[in-house]
Amino acid sequence: MADPGARPKPAPAPPPADVFATPLRASRLPGAAALGRVGGRIGLRTVRDLLVWLPRRYDDLRTLYALGALRFLEEDSVASARARVVSVRQGRTARRRTPVVTAVLADATGTAEAQWYGRQFVERRLLVGSEYLFSGRLKKRGFGILLDNPAFQVPDSDLVHVGRIVPVYRLTEGLALKSLRTAIRGALDRFPPYPEYLPADLLAAERLEGIAVALEQAHFPDAFPRRDAALRRLAFDELLALQVGMVARRRQRVVAATVSVTTPDERDRAIRGALVDALGERLGPGVVLTADQAAAMADVRGDMAGSHPMLRLLQGDVGSGKTAVAAYALAVAAEAGVQGALLAPTDLLARQHAATLGDLLALLGIPVTLLTGSLSGPGAAKALAAIADGRAAVVVGTHALFSERVRYANLGLVVVDEQHRFGVEQRGALEAKTSRGAAHVLLMTATPIPRTVGQVVYADLDVSNLRTVPAGRLPIVTRIRHPDELQKLWTLVDTEAVAGRRTFVVVPHIDEDEEAETAGAVAERERLRERFPGHAVALVHGRMKPDERDAAMADFRDGTAAILVGTTVVEVGVDVPEATVMVILGAERFGLAQLHQLRGRVGRGADPSYCALVSEGAPSNAAWERLVGGQDEPSTTEQARLLAVARTTDGFELAETDFTLRREGDVLGLAQSGLPRLRVATLARADHRELAVAARRHAEEALDVAGGFRQAGAPLARELTEGWLARVFAGEPASGA
Repeated sequence: MADPGARPKPAPAPPPADVFATPLRASRLPGAAALGRVGGRIGLRTVRDLLVWLPRRYDDLRTLYALGALRFLEEDSVASARARVVSVRQGRTARRRTPVVTAVLADATGTAEAQWYGRQFVERRLLVGSEYLFSGRLKKRGFGILLDNPAFQVPDSDLVHVGRIVPVYRLTEGLALKSLRTAIRGALDRFPPYPEYLPADLLAAERLEGIAVALEQAHFPDAFPRRDAALRRLAFDELLALQVGMVARRRQRVVAATVSVTTPDERDRAIRGALVDALGERLGPGVVLTADQAAAMADVRGDMAGSHPMLRLLQGDVGSGKTAVAAYALAVAAEAGVQGALLAPTDLLARQHAATLGDLLALLGIPVTLLTGSLSGPGAAKALAAIADGRAAVVVGTHALFSERVRYANLGLVVVDEQHRFGVEQRGALEAKTSRGAAHVLLMTATPIPRTVGQVVYADLDVSNLRTVPAGRLPIVTRIRHPDELQKLWTLVDTEAVAGRRTFVVVPHIDEDEEAETAGAVAERERLRERFPGHAVALVHGRMKPDERDAAMADFRDGTAAILVGTTVVEVGVDVPEATVMVILGAERFGLAQLHQLRGRVGRGADPSYCALVSEGAPSNAAWERLVGGQDEPSTTEQARLLAVARTTDGFELAETDFTLRREGDVLGLAQSGLPRLRVATLARADHRELAVAARRHAEEALDVAGGFRQAGAPLARELTEGWLARVFAGEPASGA
């Protein structure tokens, strides 16, 4: 019996508030009002966001030059000096009447001027006769020296903007670099050290900095080796979050129940035979499955017959036969009484898939139902009813497939086309529509990525590669042309149009860029209308409304328009067998992945196809021909990239080539892989791939057999679900739908 006189035990203390979730507007940091007003545009909403907003570069301003020595530095270099303010005057520019403040500076070696434009109130902060440290971009005016818009500080104060390695950040309109730098310095000083979330033994094993030290040195490094160590820690954390998410999803699928779909040998042969016959009706006699298609179908058959849900990635170039493999999977499911759904990123692609699958599955008597956001009224009601009662064995659609109004009778297979356009959460929303355990999932992508990168990116997937080109598909002839010598090319475009065939013309921008001398879609369409008065010229670009783009694409597909001018929105578009020419203007401005995908828009029919890469990257057609023929060596990365595309149509080979060319940044297909966007880590770096391997090992140790955290309340679990790594852990893609 409890002692009535005993004092009650105090209630357990609530968990500490997450001070790093404090909104910037309420943070009381310097510049909090401006950050609260405009920071959201670039993702800066909380103190945590500010702390992990890492510099895009660093300026080494540790060396203080005498003013007399500045004349020997290169113009436009950033330099620092200690100088006394001799005078300050205010004025305005002659033409735009912009406020300008000019200060005359002096030291024992000479004088210089400093200038600031706009209302920065510099005149209120500079005291004549006082010394300051100045850092700015150097301009030479005759024999004089000017520091353009320099940052400055009192010499004895804590150095933030000058006299040190200074961080430079990405900004947005209304947010000044100095203000952002000051706010980040304030967040590091005024808030507690960021709490460590990695176990001490892991930090020791991988020789990693503590997180609080890493954030300090990432923003305001004492030396470049300290910065590198800090960025290595942050890169490891991103890769650990990525790997924990992958391992968790894989283990969760392994223990999940699913519908086992078995296919007897005779039915397997019958399904494949019907698909081959249907392909023959579409493409002509003599069609056979490639060895890669047959192997992929066997992989799918084995996966779906297992006790655990399939999670397989099917990657192959445009035209490699992915749709036939998807049709096989959907047919296997349908014959077992299980519904299959194919998710496409756009209404137009969904309609195309529905038509293609309808043809492929017709001989098997399997109906295909289309459901998209644009379908309404009786058509939508009919589709929803068929899905709900099971008459719709195969459903094709967009995001509408996982909307609340959709009820499936027995969904057991989900096929996702252009899988990088959908995040894990979006795919999960469709998978959650199942009623009998987890769904089998087949992901498709037309953009292979390098093998070494794929070992990390696709660590949670089984992969089938389609490298063999189906028999009868004609190779696309690719040529590089100088823009001054295009008459033969336009003659070819006219000839093809007269014969009922069609041409894509792709440009880098929507609007003309006079400075860069690059073509714009709108202006190029007008030029082509004048050049080809007898042919209709359609236009597509990213600023058009989706229904307008779809209408233009439909005109091109149906032959109403013979020429389609556009930006890279045509990279993933409709299947137009009559399209035989792809002209890419300003080709040196596109990435290798884009060039390869754009070329894949043609060559889908029975006629020879051509791709012209138009570029000023070499001075003439003759110069390009010497480069292509190997007589000359490429002198720039842009030349090497175009040569690679001209020499092969193998996407897997191009992926490795691009990986070799770039080493840094996005390699072929990396953004298309569905990989979350990483702030620091890049899988193009060998040392970061080594970190990823180590992160994988620690991820496997951190999770139990069911994919849950061994220590559910551990700091790492909280950071991955609630902290700065949550987006990477959740698998949100770099390029969402």
